[in-house]
Amino acid sequence: MKCPSCGYHDSKVLETRDSEDGIVIRRRRECIACQRRFTTFERMEEQPLWVVKKDGSRQRYDSQKVLSGMMRACEKRPVPYQVLEQAVNEIERELRQSSSQQEIPSMLIGEKVMEHLKRIDEVAYVRFASVYREFKDIKTFLHEIQEMLIKEPHNQGNT
Repeated sequence: MKCPSCGYHDSKVLETRDSEDGIVIRRRRECIACQRRFTTFERMEEQPLWVVKKDGSRQRYDSQKVLSGMMRACEKRPVPYQVLEQAVNEIERELRQSSSQQEIPSMLIGEKVMEHLKRIDEVAYVRFASVYREFKDIKTFLHEIQEMLIKEPHNQGNT
């Protein structure tokens, strides 16, 4: 590993840790030439996922786009960033496990996001659903909330 300070091409590993989800390995390193310490992250390279949009176009799956959409839905809500990051990792894992193909319909991604947001924060879920499902009027919006209350009456008044 090249040292970010002096550019020397050799370093020694001082410490290795797995991330919580076991997908990333964090390594603390020290340059053999200048003794500067730095951190690297090792991640398994996977085949890219491709998102098939409603119009039939394809683009590479970007977990940052999913995270930013979830963050917008959770704006001014008491949802820690780490919870959203973990949800995005779980969504990607579910997408990779549920399909033997590398192409995923955007609709499936949206549904997975809504499933996770519903468990994380009901207000964020309704915000996301209102944009994702393109509610045309207040009746559709109210219908979604009523459905949610009927399915989970024990959560009334908790949020």
